[in-house]
Amino acid sequence: MVDLALIKEHLEVVGSDGGHVGRVDHVSGDQIELAKLDLAGGFKHHMIPVSWVDHIDEHVHLNVTKDDAKARWTEKPH
Repeated sequence: MVDLALIKEHLEVVGSDGGHVGRVDHVSGDQIELAKLDLAGGFKHHMIPVSWVDHIDEHVHLNVTKDDAKARWTEKPH
């Protein structure tokens, strides 16, 4: 089980392939909201499920690749 308290604002989120997915804005329930001001996210808030997190060190490592995460993330409703 991942300790959600370790997911801090501005941590880089990387895919299982090491690719940059985004940066953490904050955790909201069982979702991680990625920062809007990130080129990888096209300057939109995106949401990824906490269940994708494999482990956390100086980055948030996902158990899906960068491309898979970007194909399956959801855009935050306004």
